[in-house]
Parts: sequence; C-alpha cells; structure tokens
Amino acid sequence: MLGYLRNQRLVDSIDDISSVQVDWETDSAAVVLSRKTNIDDKIGKRTVTSGCGQGTMFGNLMEEVEQIVLRQDVSLKDEDLFVLIEKVRKHETIYKQAGAVHGCALATTGGEILMFVEDVGRHNAVDAIAGFMWLDGIDGSDKVFYTTGRLTSEMVIKCAQMRIPFLVSRSGLTQMGHSIAKRIGITMLGRASGRHYLAFTGRERLVRSSQQPAAVA
Repeated sequence: MLGYLRNQRLVDSIDDISSVQVDWETDSAAVVLSRKTNIDDKIGKRTVTSGCGQGTMFGNLMEEVEQIVLRQDVSLKDEDLFVLIEKVRKHETIYKQAGAVHGCALATTGGEILMFVEDVGRHNAVDAIAGFMWLDGIDGSDKVFYTTGRLTSEMVIKCAQMRIPFLVSRSGLTQMGHSIAKRIGITMLGRASGRHYLAFTGRERLVRSSQQPAAVA
C-alpha cells in the first residue's frame, strides 16, 4: 500500500500519512492523511502503461519522471551481476514450490540481496519494495533492481521513481519500456541468466570484468 501511494505520487511524503488500516474481510484499506492533498486531481489524469494486463498510473506522471536525474558516477561489474543472478536463482521462493508468481529484489551493486518480495503481479512486488524503502529511508541511487518479469514501461517508471539506476530481468522487454529507459538513462539488462545478459540501455555504467563478451541489444 505505501509503495503504491509513493509510486503513484498520490502522497508526497511518508510523514503525511497518519495511519493505514487494512480490512481483510472486505479486501480494503483506509489511509488517513495528516494534511489535505490533491488526490482527486491526480486520479483524474491517467497514463496507460505496458504493465500487467493494462497498467494505469495517475497524474502528470511522464512529465515528473522525465525530470528525474539518475546518478552517472555508479557502476556495475558484470562479475557482481553474475553473483546476484546466482543468488536469486538459489533464493528460497514461493515460485519453486507453487509457481505462478513474480519475484523482485533490491540489491547492492556488489550482488548482495537486501530484500526479496514475491507476488502474483510484479507491479505489486515492486510497490512492496518501494514501500519498505520509503519506511526505512533507503537510498536507491546506488542500487540494483531485479525482476523475474518483463521490463515493461511500468517497471522502468517505478525503478526511476526509486532513483535506482540498474534494472535487471531474466525476461525480455517491451518497446515502450525500452523507449522510456533510454530517455531516462536507466541501465536496463534483460535475459540475465547464468553468465549471460543483454544490455539494452545505459551500457556506460557497466564494467566488463569477465572474459566473456556481453551481448548488446
């Protein structure tokens, strides 16, 4: 819930939230704010994304996203990327037991997994991580975001909102996701498995430390 409010820009600061009450019987949540906000105006403006099914994000989203400046003084060694890929592969997951879920992870550029969340919808998993980052005041500007799902425009936008410069997936991408990542300047890597990956955008942040050539898409 907190990550959704943050990524949709429905609430500007976590300090504006007085309480969150969840009613599991009705599958609903009530959020009480400490001050008046313009949520109605934001909900009235919608952007359709290439997310699960047909994603929707509110407000003047693209105008805000394109103002985001990501750090250029951070880098990712491919050897550390391979470490992360292997750790995700070995991570105990619901997917291994039941399937039918997506996993998302927040990691350091050294390959350490800081948090891992699974959900039927990858957008829910990324929102959950965004919420934890918001609560704990975690800076995303030197982090890596990993997802098992496709690199859609929605995933790219949410990664940018968290100020994360590296977005990695074992899957492919959408044309809209690629276009936005290129405009924002995110380093987007797909088909990441074993010691292989495709570099779609932001190759200038990658440091080649292995002898195996990286594929460029």
